[in-house]
Amino acid sequence: MAKIDLIELYYASADLPAPFSPAWVPGSSRMKTGFYLIRIATEDGVEGWSGFSASGKERAGIGDGIADAFLGTDPTDIDMVHERIKILANGGMRHWWIEPAFWDIKAKLAGLPVYKLLGGTDDKIRLYASSGEVRGIEARREEAEARYSEGFDTFKIRVHDWDEAVDIAQIQDIAEHMKGRMKIAVDCNQAFRMTLHGDAPIWDLARAKRFADAAAESDLLWVEEPLYMEWYDDMAELAAYSRVTIAGGELHTSGYPELRHMALKGCYNMFQPDAMWSGGIKQVMQVGELCRELGLGFSPHSWGNGLGFLINAHCMAASGFAGENPFEYPYCPPGWTVEARDAILSHPSIHDNGWFHMPQEPGLGIEIDHKALEKQGVCFFRAKGKERHWMPEKLVGTAVRREVAQEVV
Repeated sequence: MAKIDLIELYYASADLPAPFSPAWVPGSSRMKTGFYLIRIATEDGVEGWSGFSASGKERAGIGDGIADAFLGTDPTDIDMVHERIKILANGGMRHWWIEPAFWDIKAKLAGLPVYKLLGGTDDKIRLYASSGEVRGIEARREEAEARYSEGFDTFKIRVHDWDEAVDIAQIQDIAEHMKGRMKIAVDCNQAFRMTLHGDAPIWDLARAKRFADAAAESDLLWVEEPLYMEWYDDMAELAAYSRVTIAGGELHTSGYPELRHMALKGCYNMFQPDAMWSGGIKQVMQVGELCRELGLGFSPHSWGNGLGFLINAHCMAASGFAGENPFEYPYCPPGWTVEARDAILSHPSIHDNGWFHMPQEPGLGIEIDHKALEKQGVCFFRAKGKERHWMPEKLVGTAVRREVAQEVV
C-alpha cells in the first residue's frame, strides 16, 4: 500500500499583463494573481498536486493540521481524505482544494488520467468563453467578436449594475449583436457579497424574475447566480418561474449534502459545483450523478487558476455531460490571459477552436514549471516522515494586495 511520506505547501503569485477588475469584487482592480499549492508524495516518489486562490497569508498556519491528518496515510483512500478534511474544517477552514492532489496520485498509480479512472470517455470537451469583467456595450461587442473569431460558440458575460435597465440592455444588445453566431449566457454574481472595495446591488426575487424574463426573450442559454446563495426558497421559486435555465453552485462549501438539498428543492436547473470549493472531485461527481437522475444540467465552475481549470475539466469529462453542456474557460484579456492564469504550469491549457483536449498522461495532467515556481513562489511548510519544517519567514514580503482576494466568480 502506498503511503504519504511528504507534504509541501507553497505560496505563489503571478503578474497580470494589464489591470483586471473582477465583476465579483466591485471597486477593485488588480495587477497580480495569488495562489497556494500543495504537493504530496508517496514513499516511492509518486506526486500529487493541487492549488487554491490566495488573498495573502491566510493559510500560513495550516501545515501542521494537514501533516497530522495525512502523513502515513493511503492516498488512494478518498473516503478517508474526505473524513479528515471534514475534521480539519472544525478548525474553521474547509480544505476541499487539497483533495484533488490525492486523486492525482491515485490515478497515476492506476496508470490512467483522472477522468478515465472515474469512468469518463470524453477525450475532448466543448468550452464556453467566460469573461470576468463588467464592460460597456461597445467593449462587450468587441470582446464577443474576438472570442467568436477564436472558435468559441458560447460566451458568458457579467452584469452587476445598480440600474437593472443597464443590465437588461447589456444582455439584449449582445444577444442581438451575436444572434445566429454565438449563444450567450450571463453571470449576475449575486450568490455572495464581496464588498471590501465597494458596495454592490443586492437583487431581490422580483428583480431576478424581471431579469429572467428579459433573458428568456433574448434567448440566453442560462442565467447564473441571480440570487443570494442561501435564499433557497426564493431560488426555487425563481427556477420554477423562469423560462431560461437558472444556474449556480460553485461556492457551497458544505459540498454534496447542501447541493443535494438544493437540487431536490429545485433551486437551480443547472448545477455548477467547483471541486476546489464545493466538496472536491468526489462530491462534484456525486452532484453530477444526482443531476442526471433528476434531469438537471451540470457543468462545473472553473475560475481561479490553471490547476483548478484542469481539475474541474476532469470532472466534466467524466460526468457524461460534456456532449450536452459547454465547460467554462476563464479568459478575459488583456488582464486575465491564459499565460497569467497558468503561470506556473509547464504547458498552459490552451483551447483548440473552442475545444479542450483532455490530458492523456496518468493523473490530473498537472506539470509544474519548477523554474517558474522557484521564481514566483516560496515553500513555507514541509513535512517528511516525522520531520516538520515551518518557514513562515519565507512569506515575509510576499503579501498580495487585497484585491487578489477571491479568485472565483
